[in-house]
Amino acid sequence: MDDKEFLKLAVEQAKESVKQGGFPAGAVVVKDGEVISKGVSLGFKLHDPTSHAETSSIREACKKLQTTDLNGATLYASLEPCLMCFSVSNWAGISKIVYGCKKNDQMVSKSYYEGKNENTEVNKNNNRQIELVYIPDFENEMLELAAKWEKEVNS
Repeated sequence: MDDKEFLKLAVEQAKESVKQGGFPAGAVVVKDGEVISKGVSLGFKLHDPTSHAETSSIREACKKLQTTDLNGATLYASLEPCLMCFSVSNWAGISKIVYGCKKNDQMVSKSYYEGKNENTEVNKNNNRQIELVYIPDFENEMLELAAKWEKEVNS
Protein backbone atom coordinates (compact mmCIF):
# COMPACT_ATOMS: atom_id res chain seq x y z
CA MET A 1 0.00 0.00 0.00
CA ASP A 2 1.12 3.58 -0.59
CA ASP A 3 0.55 6.79 1.36
CA LYS A 4 -2.75 7.51 -0.39
CA GLU A 5 -4.15 4.05 0.44
CA PHE A 6 -3.14 4.31 4.10
CA LEU A 7 -4.59 7.82 4.24
CA LYS A 8 -7.88 6.43 2.92
CA LEU A 9 -7.91 4.13 5.98
CA ALA A 10 -7.60 7.20 8.22
CA VAL A 11 -10.55 8.79 6.38
CA GLU A 12 -12.55 5.60 7.00
CA GLN A 13 -11.65 5.91 10.69
CA ALA A 14 -13.04 9.46 10.67
CA LYS A 15 -16.34 8.11 9.37
CA GLU A 16 -16.26 5.43 12.08
CA SER A 17 -15.60 8.11 14.69
CA VAL A 18 -18.79 9.94 13.67
CA LYS A 19 -20.74 6.65 13.77
CA GLN A 20 -19.54 6.17 17.36
CA GLY A 21 -20.66 9.67 18.33
CA GLY A 22 -17.24 11.29 18.04
CA PHE A 23 -15.56 14.12 16.20
CA PRO A 24 -14.94 13.57 12.45
CA ALA A 25 -11.25 12.69 12.67
CA GLY A 26 -9.47 9.39 12.15
CA ALA A 27 -5.90 8.15 12.24
CA VAL A 28 -3.78 5.11 11.49
CA VAL A 29 -0.22 4.29 12.57
CA VAL A 30 1.82 2.26 10.09
CA LYS A 31 5.28 0.78 10.56
CA ASP A 32 7.17 -1.39 8.08
CA GLY A 33 4.16 -1.38 5.77
CA GLU A 34 1.85 -2.81 8.45
CA VAL A 35 -1.09 -1.08 10.13
CA ILE A 36 -0.18 -1.13 13.81
CA SER A 37 -3.19 0.75 15.16
CA LYS A 38 -6.23 2.81 14.27
CA GLY A 39 -7.81 5.69 16.14
CA VAL A 40 -11.04 7.63 16.34
CA SER A 41 -11.75 10.91 18.10
CA LEU A 42 -14.04 10.26 21.06
CA GLY A 43 -12.81 12.93 23.46
CA PHE A 44 -16.24 14.52 24.03
CA LYS A 45 -17.90 11.16 24.50
CA LEU A 46 -15.20 9.82 26.85
CA HIS A 47 -14.78 13.14 28.71
CA ASP A 48 -11.09 12.98 27.78
CA PRO A 49 -9.59 16.03 26.05
CA THR A 50 -6.60 13.93 24.94
CA SER A 51 -8.68 11.32 23.14
CA HIS A 52 -8.07 12.65 19.64
CA ALA A 53 -7.76 10.11 16.82
CA GLU A 54 -4.03 10.68 16.37
CA THR A 55 -3.19 10.45 20.06
CA SER A 56 -5.42 7.41 20.50
CA SER A 57 -3.74 5.60 17.60
CA ILE A 58 -0.27 6.46 18.91
CA ARG A 59 -1.23 5.29 22.40
CA GLU A 60 -2.53 1.99 20.96
CA ALA A 61 0.55 1.49 18.75
CA CYS A 62 2.88 1.98 21.72
CA LYS A 63 0.90 -0.51 23.80
CA LYS A 64 0.84 -3.06 20.98
CA LEU A 65 4.58 -2.76 20.31
CA GLN A 66 5.45 -2.40 24.02
CA THR A 67 7.50 0.75 23.43
CA THR A 68 7.35 4.52 23.58
CA ASP A 69 9.57 4.83 20.49
CA LEU A 70 7.72 4.71 17.18
CA ASN A 71 10.74 5.80 15.16
CA GLY A 72 10.22 4.77 11.55
CA ALA A 73 6.43 4.81 11.88
CA THR A 74 4.08 7.00 9.89
CA LEU A 75 0.93 8.61 11.27
CA TYR A 76 -1.87 8.95 8.72
CA ALA A 77 -4.44 11.53 9.80
CA SER A 78 -7.68 12.47 8.08
CA LEU A 79 -7.30 16.07 9.26
CA GLU A 80 -4.13 18.05 9.84
CA PRO A 81 -3.15 17.18 13.42
CA CYS A 82 -3.69 19.77 16.12
CA LEU A 83 -0.72 21.05 18.09
CA MET A 84 -1.29 18.47 20.87
CA CYS A 85 -1.35 15.54 18.45
CA PHE A 86 1.66 16.89 16.58
CA SER A 87 3.55 17.13 19.88
CA VAL A 88 2.54 13.60 20.90
CA SER A 89 3.79 12.42 17.51
CA ASN A 90 7.10 14.12 18.16
CA TRP A 91 7.47 12.63 21.65
CA ALA A 92 6.57 9.18 20.31
CA GLY A 93 9.23 9.38 17.61
CA ILE A 94 6.83 9.29 14.66
CA SER A 95 9.00 9.88 11.58
CA LYS A 96 6.33 11.06 9.14
CA ILE A 97 2.81 12.48 9.27
CA VAL A 98 0.57 12.27 6.21
CA TYR A 99 -2.72 14.18 6.37
CA GLY A 100 -5.62 14.70 4.02
CA CYS A 101 -7.28 17.99 5.00
CA LYS A 102 -5.57 21.25 5.93
CA LYS A 103 -6.57 23.35 8.89
CA ASN A 104 -8.39 26.52 7.81
CA ASP A 105 -9.60 29.69 9.52
CA GLN A 106 -13.19 28.44 9.68
CA MET A 107 -12.08 25.28 11.49
CA VAL A 108 -10.09 27.38 13.97
CA SER A 109 -13.08 29.68 14.62
CA LYS A 110 -15.26 26.61 15.27
CA SER A 111 -12.69 25.32 17.81
CA TYR A 112 -11.64 22.31 15.74
CA TYR A 113 -8.14 23.55 16.57
CA GLU A 114 -6.57 25.34 19.50
CA GLY A 115 -5.54 28.28 17.32
CA LYS A 116 -3.59 29.23 14.26
CA ASN A 117 -0.35 27.54 15.35
CA GLU A 118 1.39 26.00 12.36
CA ASN A 119 2.94 22.56 12.74
CA THR A 120 5.47 23.42 10.04
CA GLU A 121 6.78 26.32 12.14
CA VAL A 122 6.81 24.31 15.38
CA ASN A 123 8.53 21.46 13.53
CA LYS A 124 11.38 23.75 12.41
CA ASN A 125 12.18 24.57 16.04
CA ASN A 126 12.02 21.02 17.41
CA ASN A 127 15.15 18.98 18.08
CA ARG A 128 13.88 16.34 15.67
CA GLN A 129 11.83 17.17 12.60
CA ILE A 130 8.91 15.07 11.42
CA GLU A 131 8.38 14.76 7.69
CA LEU A 132 5.00 16.43 7.01
CA VAL A 133 3.09 15.41 3.87
CA TYR A 134 -0.23 16.86 2.75
CA ILE A 135 -2.20 14.79 0.22
CA PRO A 136 -5.27 16.81 -0.84
CA ASP A 137 -7.19 13.93 -2.47
CA PHE A 138 -9.55 13.51 0.51
CA GLU A 139 -9.93 17.16 1.52
CA ASN A 140 -13.41 17.67 0.03
CA GLU A 141 -14.61 14.36 1.49
CA MET A 142 -13.37 15.38 4.94
CA LEU A 143 -14.91 18.86 4.69
CA GLU A 144 -18.25 17.27 3.71
CA LEU A 145 -18.02 14.82 6.63
CA ALA A 146 -17.30 17.69 9.02
CA ALA A 147 -20.26 19.70 7.69
CA LYS A 148 -22.55 16.68 8.07
CA TRP A 149 -21.25 16.12 11.62
CA GLU A 150 -21.85 19.78 12.50
CA LYS A 151 -25.47 19.54 11.32
CA GLU A 152 -26.06 16.39 13.39
CA VAL A 153 -24.49 17.92 16.51
CA ASN A 154 -26.43 21.16 16.14
CA SER A 155 -29.82 19.58 15.37
